[in-house]
Formats: sequence, structure tokens, C-alpha cells
Amino acid sequence: MSGAVSINEETPDQPDVVTLLAAGDAYAASLYPAESNHGSSLDELRDSSVTFLVARLKGTVVGTAAFVEKDGYAELKRMYVADMARGLKLGKKLLQAIEEKAEARGLTVLRLETGISQPEALGLYRKAGFVETGPFGAYRPDPLSVFMEKHLHREGAGS
Repeated sequence: MSGAVSINEETPDQPDVVTLLAAGDAYAASLYPAESNHGSSLDELRDSSVTFLVARLKGTVVGTAAFVEKDGYAELKRMYVADMARGLKLGKKLLQAIEEKAEARGLTVLRLETGISQPEALGLYRKAGFVETGPFGAYRPDPLSVFMEKHLHREGAGS
């Protein structure tokens, strides 16, 4: 499948988006026990502190990514690309869009938690400039988790 991908802020409770979120949940559940899955619920994604992005290819939902505004940083959540859209560099595009939105809101750090059994995701984040760090926020150490962060540079701001 090829063509132009659009990435826009949308609501997470649309039926086709909910279907993709469920596919992401099933994928995570196939890799990790429930106590090591930290995906945001649909209710959490509706919160005003969340910016939720949807990627569409010819109108079809093919990816999601969100961030939650926390105390001075943004936390990346619900980054997932449909199998049918693999190979389109969609993860990179979604991540760039998330970074731009976070920077536009004045946030200077983007953090995330992902799992050790997702080498493609880990590679994407490392290539994008994320570095491993310790648990943050309400997270506790988990041998199946990898915690990462990236300092964002707003235009006109010092580095």
C-alpha cells in the first residue's frame, strides 16, 4: 500500500481508531504480561491533557500516537502502526509530528516507556535521538520496560 499519509489531531473514540487501538493492545498482550503493559485507556486518551494523532492513508486509519502533558514534559503514548502500513516510515512520521506538537506547546522533554521485546520501536526511538533513562512519573522499575527521553529544542530556544 502506498500513497500520501495524512497525520492530524483527531479524537480517539472513532470506531476505526478504536479498532486500531485494540490491535495495538492485542500486540502488546502477546509480548508482555498485563502488569507490564502501560497503554492508556480510551477514557485516559480523551483527557484534555492528551494530544492524540491519527495517521490515515487514503482515508484508512493506519497509525496512532499521542502524548500526555505532564509536569514539564510530554509522555509518548499509544504509538502503533497497522501491519498494512509497515515499511512506509510511518513510525518516524508520527514521532516527528508528536515532537512538533509537544514543542509547539512549550514542552522541552519527551519521555516514553516501551518494552524490551520491541526491537523495531527501540531502534526508531534511538535513531530519533532518544536515550535510555530510569523510570519516571508513576512508573516503577520493570525488567521488561525500557524508559527513554529526548530533549526537544524549540525554535529560538537555547539548547
